Amino acid sequence: MLNALEPNVTFDALLVCFFPLAILLVGYRLCAPLTWTDLYDTLCLRSLKSPSYTGFSLETAYQSYTQYSRLSNREQFQRQASYNGLGRAHKRLGNKIGYPAKLDNLKIATDLNATITDGIADLASEQFNLKCVPGNGGDLGRVRESLKHFIRDWSEEGAHERQRIFQPILDVLRRIEHTQRMGQKVLVPGSGLGRLAWEISQLGFDTTANELSFFMNLAFRFLLSPETTPGKNEHVLRPYAHWFSHQRSNDALFRAVPFPDAVPRITPNFHLSEIDFLSLPVPSVDQPNNTPFWLKSNGLDRRLLGYDYIVTLFFIDTSLNVFATMEQIYNLLRPGGTWINLGPLLWTSGGPAKLELSLDEVLLAAEELGFIFQDDDEITARKTIECEYTSDVNAMMRWTYKTEFWVATKSK
Repeated sequence: MLNALEPNVTFDALLVCFFPLAILLVGYRLCAPLTWTDLYDTLCLRSLKSPSYTGFSLETAYQSYTQYSRLSNREQFQRQASYNGLGRAHKRLGNKIGYPAKLDNLKIATDLNATITDGIADLASEQFNLKCVPGNGGDLGRVRESLKHFIRDWSEEGAHERQRIFQPILDVLRRIEHTQRMGQKVLVPGSGLGRLAWEISQLGFDTTANELSFFMNLAFRFLLSPETTPGKNEHVLRPYAHWFSHQRSNDALFRAVPFPDAVPRITPNFHLSEIDFLSLPVPSVDQPNNTPFWLKSNGLDRRLLGYDYIVTLFFIDTSLNVFATMEQIYNLLRPGGTWINLGPLLWTSGGPAKLELSLDEVLLAAEELGFIFQDDDEITARKTIECEYTSDVNAMMRWTYKTEFWVATKSK
């Protein structure tokens, strides 16, 4: 009896094996184009597994940069499929105004941007000995945000936006005599692609750029490397090509923006710290040769510990626990050290953030921790500054923040 059933069992087994392939063939006709990676994932049932990389980690960022082309092309195919679904009369009208050419230009723009994302991924692979893992998805949104930060931080087009938010901070620091700047330490947490921190180091301060997200860190390393970025305006991006909304023209949509307008490098007074801000240790200032013996060895005076300035730009509202962030700012400053802040209060709502404070509550909490707000003159006084963030200067819309600027000192 068992022998009589064997042919049916074998046939059923073959059906099970070919069933995923049949689904893929149907999907190919109805959905986005499939790559060999997609085929491999489905046949191995990899798509049923949860991704192994999460958040802003090195692995997640690297994988996302490697997948930029594939994910963008999949999105491009969906746009094309939606257009193909138009009725004959509407498609004829779309053809007359050149919409198919617009979709073709999107593919060209994606390929151009991919030269940057591939370069970032290749450098990361070399520096961290990383390998692309087939099938692990990527975060296309965060990659695109990082590309827009190249324009905000390191292009002539982004200069106006930078001027608006950098100037109040730099005005405070420029008050320090040039001869005193080299001996003073400045920390810039949440430094992104590092332009503000680099600008501060150019003033002569010993500056540390601190950033947790490797979406930003890998992109910044791409700028810092003489091999990948040997000179000014070495690269070109079409940063807004994927967002068809609020565009005045296709020329504006697909415009190419060169970067960087300045070439950053690691120097003796410009450092990177690619770790969580809350885990940063208190730095020690090098002891001068004339330091009295009783301040040497293990008994360093507290005045020799800590940062002289901590600059937070669009940072504190990224905190899941803003009390912990402000407490860390206080602990990392030397007594009498200065906290300079500029930014909004766009909390991570919906549960992740333990606290979502109003401005009044933030200021009260800072005073409770021991900060003293300065209002001696126009430069240091609290003020509201309207600004934008990674905006498209040619778009038909604006997202304006009413950011709050303040200067506060740590009580001695």
